[in-house]
Amino acid sequence: MTMDLFNPFFVKNSTFIQPAYFIISGFIGLPNMKYYYVFLFFVFIVSVLGNVAVMAVICLDHNLRTPKYVAVFNLAFVDLLGSCALVPKVLDIFLFNHYYVPYNDCLTFLFFCYTCLSMQALNLVALCYDRLMAIMFPLHYHVKVTHKIMFSMITFFWLFVITCVLLAIGLLTRLSFCKSVVINSYFCDHGQIYKLACNDNFPNFVISHLLPCLFLWLPLVIICSSYICIGYTLAQVVAAQERAKALRTCTAHLSLVVIYFCPILITFTMGSGIHPNARIINLSLTSVIPPLLNPVIYVLHTQEIRSSIKTILK
Repeated sequence: MTMDLFNPFFVKNSTFIQPAYFIISGFIGLPNMKYYYVFLFFVFIVSVLGNVAVMAVICLDHNLRTPKYVAVFNLAFVDLLGSCALVPKVLDIFLFNHYYVPYNDCLTFLFFCYTCLSMQALNLVALCYDRLMAIMFPLHYHVKVTHKIMFSMITFFWLFVITCVLLAIGLLTRLSFCKSVVINSYFCDHGQIYKLACNDNFPNFVISHLLPCLFLWLPLVIICSSYICIGYTLAQVVAAQERAKALRTCTAHLSLVVIYFCPILITFTMGSGIHPNARIINLSLTSVIPPLLNPVIYVLHTQEIRSSIKTILK
């Protein structure tokens, strides 16, 4: 496709070309995919209701105003924000055929998607810290896990994620797009956008590999290391019943870790070896399934929340 065909759609400044919009391609060659987007809509509704319910319970019950539930509340908030940022826009693009996304809207879309996806991983680190302190230092738990420490940790995570994502977006704005503007994904995917550029995109290449290390691999290493320490500590406990009781307090968190990390790490590990359609399905389910299951897991596995819901309903 020649440059002339794109001239009406680009803002040109000498050799720098900024597109007026990007085109989101979505699935390639798969029929009846509208049913999949309808499925995403129902998942979205249930996840919104579930996360709003968890946030409401934590706010209404003064017994849940503990440092641990600061992290749980933040997890529910991030899940809610991520679902609201992603799913309605995806439905608008593919169910109502609005494939053309304005340039600035696409970067905003990218910001919210990547921020929420990264914060989900860091929230799991905050909850892991709570479990680590509770099991390794039970007598000093209330000193090592305070509201101040938890608020400081979560605030730092937010600032760090927002700064990194804004840096990635800032580097995208220096790119010139003189060929295709078709993004082979279901949203404004950073990795797919910078590869369309005509000028030097090496800084974007670097940050596209740095961000997964910071927000996927590093949190996973921290969580795995923490559970190795927890396992070693529990191995020193003589009573098997006490070990089982302590381990049960970790089941909810471990479930969230598996649900979040497994699909997304498979996608990033396989890289270009995975089919584009499989990548879209994997990433889209990774974005919507954890927000759906997180409230369910915490309600089923956490005695405090179950008791609080019973009290509120009464």
